[in-house]
Amino acid sequence: MIPEERKTKILQYVNERGSAKVSELMDIFEASEATIRRDLTEMDARGLLNKVHGGAFSIEERVVSDSRVAEKEERYRDEKIMIAKYAASLISDNDVVFLDAGTTTQHVIDYVTALNVTFVTNAPAHANKLASMGYDVYMIGGKLKQTTEAMIGSVAYEQVRKYQFSVAFVGVNAVNHRAGFTTPDPEEAMIKECALRHTNMPYVLCDHTKFSKTSAVTFAKFEDACAITCGPIPDSYTNDSNIINLMDK
Repeated sequence: MIPEERKTKILQYVNERGSAKVSELMDIFEASEATIRRDLTEMDARGLLNKVHGGAFSIEERVVSDSRVAEKEERYRDEKIMIAKYAASLISDNDVVFLDAGTTTQHVIDYVTALNVTFVTNAPAHANKLASMGYDVYMIGGKLKQTTEAMIGSVAYEQVRKYQFSVAFVGVNAVNHRAGFTTPDPEEAMIKECALRHTNMPYVLCDHTKFSKTSAVTFAKFEDACAITCGPIPDSYTNDSNIINLMDK
């Protein structure tokens, strides 16, 4: 195994478990103690993990709460607009599209050019904007979550599960290989999971800051959706086939 491949696999192993001992890494990767310690020292210097006596800890951050829409609106605005433009280009004439609540998904609306598109959304603001533009819109009902301005809960879930979407776009709070795509709220996660499960084209829209982080509830495994992002994501994600990084285009 070449050194860079070994270091990539070591990082993935540490991130998946939160920590690892030098001794177990020696056994797994059939490498000497000096080699493993040298790898950990280099990755620590690059800010990829925290080296400690006898091993290393993951530096993945844990996201535990949602921010209000107004607070998120201006964060990485240019990046979100690039992601939204690309997402809108994936919508074709006559599609049935699920559009999740969120600031990035709201930007998608501004760049849709396809004709005769039917939208299903759990965001009242999205529904109003789409209807004013002349699109057919189905608004998901349920409990309103004020912070994210999303309709959530069992009533919303029962409505979403009746649809088969051409394409679905959902937002996310955190992304990593082990936990997949995660969000803090179980009821909101339920809606995202259902929408992605009911489409052949499942997309997660996320700015680069969401990677190598974890939130409370997984709504999709890492390999079960395509992430559209734009920015300097961690090295351990750059070769994943299900990530479209617009910075590379």
